[in-house]
Amino acid sequence: MKFQVLDIIPHLKNPVTGAIVSTADRLNQVVRTAQRAEELGYDSFSVGERHAGEFISSSPTTVLAAIAAVTSRIRLQSGVTVLSVLDPVRVAEDYATIDQLSRGRLELVIGKGNEVLQYPLFGLDLDDQWDLLAEKYGLLRRLWTEENVTWSGTFRSALTEPTTTTPRPFAGAPRVWHGSATTLTSAALAAKWGDPLFTANAIQPRENYQVLIDHYREEYERHGHDPRHQFLGSGSGAGGVFIADTTQEAKRQFGPVYEALTAGRNVPGNNSPFRDIDHAVAEGPALVGSPEQVVDKILSYHRLYGHDLQSISLPTTLPFEQQLDILERFALEVIPKVRAAAPTRLWESPDPFGGRPESAGATEPDAAATVAADHDNYRSDHAHVYAH
Repeated sequence: MKFQVLDIIPHLKNPVTGAIVSTADRLNQVVRTAQRAEELGYDSFSVGERHAGEFISSSPTTVLAAIAAVTSRIRLQSGVTVLSVLDPVRVAEDYATIDQLSRGRLELVIGKGNEVLQYPLFGLDLDDQWDLLAEKYGLLRRLWTEENVTWSGTFRSALTEPTTTTPRPFAGAPRVWHGSATTLTSAALAAKWGDPLFTANAIQPRENYQVLIDHYREEYERHGHDPRHQFLGSGSGAGGVFIADTTQEAKRQFGPVYEALTAGRNVPGNNSPFRDIDHAVAEGPALVGSPEQVVDKILSYHRLYGHDLQSISLPTTLPFEQQLDILERFALEVIPKVRAAAPTRLWESPDPFGGRPESAGATEPDAAATVAADHDNYRSDHAHVYAH
């Protein structure tokens, strides 16, 4: 298994102590955490995007560019790029710039986002969110894989003159994942294109996310894509990872913060049923406990999901040094055991994107084209199955 650190950059008071850092300090913490994650051997670092609520992640491209400048190996991801409210031309330009700055380390995670207030903010109708996502992704794919693109659609003015966005990506189009949290639609869109899926696994019982994963795999097979490129990422529960010597000590230390943050959320459709720390540890996706408890929980989800990439988020209302201690303990005491028990092809030599970054040797000059060819060849070799 591979491991990602995700920060959607919430900017909140510690609900127990009332402490909060400045905006500048909080943003710099994100960059410093990414540097430390690279030093500790994490595989990727992801920055979220929100345009409403108590978050300061409205410009993830700026933050990712800052991270690209101070790291050299760790892959850079978004979590998620809210493509439904953005201009695909601008997304193609901005993220290709990050891809060049990082020399091929970028992988995008797209979605429609789970904040309904951002749609009127951008002059869009919430009822169009899924159609917006599908149309804009179709254009983004073309902008990254083709030159001299002309295009017309429903939600954006047409590209009537041949358009080539610049800069071009570092080595062919970056891989695109699809974030999925509540509906089958994102899972179906990922499967349609033969892309990987990232399940939020944040606040609901695991069975709810399993429905989305099963639908993705069924649709992926129905579209006839090469199963070697079917990858799955999974989140780790809202609230943040917390590790202590024993699970009881972890619950004692982190329980009051978790429960206060959970009690303070009142967002219909976005509230966790795991309201207290005991319930969250026993049945929810929260990774809170001893290293052994956390290993066991990740592997229990892996038995159900079969995921390749595990995402974690730090409890960002805690003192920053404490966050870094948790990051280190997770790297030293959890990751090696999970990796040994759950190997994956993701970013390894069988995966064309494994050799895409310069830091990996840049052995695959156009991984996206290789994957597309593999999908085509697989359908051709199994034409008797996929004939319509």
